[in-house]
Amino acid sequence: MALNSVNTNSGALVALQNLQSTNSELATVQSRINTGKKVNSAKDNGAVWAIAQGQRSEVNALGAVKDSLARGSSAVDVSIAAGESVSDLLLQLKEKALSATDKSLTTAARTALNEDFKAIRDQITTVVTNAKFNGVNLLDNSTGTGGYKALSNTAGSTIKVAGENLSLGGTNVTVATTTTIGTSTLATTALGLVNASIDKVSASLARLGTGAKALDTHSTFVGKLSDALENGIGNLVDADLAKESARLQSLQTKQQLGVQALSIANQSSSILLGLFR
Repeated sequence: MALNSVNTNSGALVALQNLQSTNSELATVQSRINTGKKVNSAKDNGAVWAIAQGQRSEVNALGAVKDSLARGSSAVDVSIAAGESVSDLLLQLKEKALSATDKSLTTAARTALNEDFKAIRDQITTVVTNAKFNGVNLLDNSTGTGGYKALSNTAGSTIKVAGENLSLGGTNVTVATTTTIGTSTLATTALGLVNASIDKVSASLARLGTGAKALDTHSTFVGKLSDALENGIGNLVDADLAKESARLQSLQTKQQLGVQALSIANQSSSILLGLFR
């Protein structure tokens, strides 16, 4: 090929190729700076992008797990608060029943004690009925033996918190809706029922407390796992902006030099005209 030709400018072609390469690298660096990612799409690095995308799905799924655990914790917290109220009411019932065992009470005094006893007794039903969170009631036996099952991982496994029956006449609160202290004999019977109920309700609250602790502990673990996965994704796809900034300066300099080199190469045909003057 002729070194001096007006048809083919080899120098300009080489300069143009280098300038295009520099512009392409510059566009890549600018994209990384704009997005903060070195792998922003499958086009950048298909294998890394696929791995990162899989981990993103895992993080999103862990978000659903955390939501389920949070709902479970809230439901158990409401149940514990209501259960403690039931326990306090039972203590009041014990006081009334014990007072009513006194055979020397007047009829008026016994009647007053009995009315107080029934009012407190019925309040237990009110407390248990209203111990709901998001439609879940762990104290009225509506959940049966299933209790509440919160998601524990992205595979669908669950953590179970068993329900407790604190309804009147149930397995834990043996005081029935018809229990009264109208006579000393009835008061003695009621006192026995109340004492048994206090012990059983305390055991129920202990089980609920253990369940609440398990949910909180696992929620903390899931949060840490989600953070670790997000950090791992960042290690795969995030750009080192300090390095990219330095590279940007270098490429901008190369771009300017490339433009000058192309300009010089394009002047070669003009130089040839001087040979014919």
